[in-house]
Amino acid sequence: MRIRNIVKFVASIIVCYAAGFVGSIYTRPAIPAWYVTLNKPSFTPPNWLFFPVWTTLYAIMGISLFLIWRKGLEEKRVTTALVLFAIQLILNALWSIAFFGLRSPVSGLVIIIVLWLAILLTMIWFFRISGVAGWLLLPYIGWVGFAVVLNLQIYRLNP
Repeated sequence: MRIRNIVKFVASIIVCYAAGFVGSIYTRPAIPAWYVTLNKPSFTPPNWLFFPVWTTLYAIMGISLFLIWRKGLEEKRVTTALVLFAIQLILNALWSIAFFGLRSPVSGLVIIIVLWLAILLTMIWFFRISGVAGWLLLPYIGWVGFAVVLNLQIYRLNP
């Protein structure tokens, strides 16, 4: 792998983990102070599961991002796909800020629905460039889809 691709690979991973780090700034203090007090549906995963799932998802997202970025910025479809990826990554961090930081399940619900749609759009563009990159986002959209249902139920159980 050329040095340029190694740099792109490392940067792709770092940018995804950075979004997760931003989200964790708002998530960690809210879990013991607020999240534990919420009524949650019976299918809510244990708190310990979220860290390994998101750690894995951010790594996979980074690999997917790299597979697109390495195609070069000269192609409009690549730059469009990268912009869409950036938008969904920002929405990813914004969800934690809204749900945990603002302690607002309704704000979180609105953002996570838009996030799911942004991931879908990103996947569609990624598939046009690299099938592998598109498929790598499947666990991510699946987990976020589950999170939409979980967020909706938390909203409904905590009027």
